[in-house]
Amino acid sequence: MASDAELIAAVATGDGHALDGLYRRYERPLYQFLFRHGGARDVEDRFQETWLRVVAAARRFDPARRFSTWLFQIALNLCRDARRRPPPDPVDPLTIERPALGAGSAPATENALDAERLLAALPEAQRSVLVLRYYCDYTEAEVAEILDCPIGTVKSRTHHALARLTELVRAEPAAVVVPRGAAEADQARAKVRPEGRS
Repeated sequence: MASDAELIAAVATGDGHALDGLYRRYERPLYQFLFRHGGARDVEDRFQETWLRVVAAARRFDPARRFSTWLFQIALNLCRDARRRPPPDPVDPLTIERPALGAGSAPATENALDAERLLAALPEAQRSVLVLRYYCDYTEAEVAEILDCPIGTVKSRTHHALARLTELVRAEPAAVVVPRGAAEADQARAKVRPEGRS
């Protein structure tokens, strides 16, 4: 199997098969990074734009560096650029088609939305560290290289991000349990009715 450095060198000469090899190797972690770092909005566009920039800059790739670090730096810069753009026009949520949910998929969907919402509440620097470290499984040294900062900064940002997430989760109100049966619903309504009324 060819190394990343060999493949990107071949991409620089116009080898499409080498690009396919890199694409297959990094498709999932890159997509996850872009989704978790920038949300679902325009993730496909940012994903494709990352690969277009890889191809365009392949001749300038420094073989002394790791390809994965270079790739994720390109992706991170695209995420930063996307946040600088004005938000898209609002969309009425009632007009969006929702896929049918299978049995057991609602909790997974809710957890994913919850994680996305919590990550979005973090400052960009802390969010970047968490996504690279825990979602993309990079070491602290690799995260430091991608973000171009010292390892101590990565550790500090990780600590502060996890502390902030803990605060956010603890500050959320407890989930309200809704009774399922009609009798239970009547009992619940009776409990909240003011005295003297039926």
